[in-house]
Amino acid sequence: MISFSEAQITAWLSPLLWPFFRVLALFMTAPVLSSRAVPMRLKIALAFLVTLAAQAALAPGAAITLDAPEAPGVLLQQLVVGAAIGLAARIVVAAVEYAGELVGLQMGLGFAAFFEPSAGGQANAVSRYLGTLAALLFIVLNGHLLLVAAVVQSFQAFPVAPSPMAFLQAVSVQRWGAELFRLGLWLALPVLAMLLFTNLVMGVISRVAQQLNIFAIGFPVTLGVGLLGLLLTLPLLEQPFTQALEQMLGQLR
Repeated sequence: MISFSEAQITAWLSPLLWPFFRVLALFMTAPVLSSRAVPMRLKIALAFLVTLAAQAALAPGAAITLDAPEAPGVLLQQLVVGAAIGLAARIVVAAVEYAGELVGLQMGLGFAAFFEPSAGGQANAVSRYLGTLAALLFIVLNGHLLLVAAVVQSFQAFPVAPSPMAFLQAVSVQRWGAELFRLGLWLALPVLAMLLFTNLVMGVISRVAQQLNIFAIGFPVTLGVGLLGLLLTLPLLEQPFTQALEQMLGQLR
């Protein structure tokens, strides 16, 4: 009769259990993968598949059972590290959406806002368009593979241990909010400069030709210049998007 001891079962499950929680937390916060359109069963299955495939690259760690005193701290560390990796990529996509929000407001499309189910709030047409484009660009540039590689490498930089605060102190997650606004403004700056120059020109025209109804022609001109700026800058979005994604993931190393 074949029998297994508790120590043997723990030694078999520990290399899978804690990495599984870290990868699952990544899939719950990563762009595209965290969408409500992706079923929860699929996320769990993908997390288990990635964990199983990454066993050859993971260093053997200490066997920690679920009833051990340090188990809550270990579980919290896996959730924090995995969620932070997904959040790093999500900030880049959110920065593109924020850039679209700025451009849309300057184009006069603030009234064209509608409910965004994934964000749980309102977003204008330009923000929704750039957000969808950023999600497609994330998949085309193999961003999901970069996240999987980052979470596998994170076990070398931050091995399984009951110390989630050590990770937070090392990567300074609290400063990532400023990165969102910086990247968003950086991406929107060319179109915003064009719209600012257009508004200055229309202001000069309204002072020179006061009989001209500037409000009647201001919206079409601003909308046309904004669409022209998007047409010129969208082909150049790949390089800054890739640089921002690599920069955010590089902070986790």
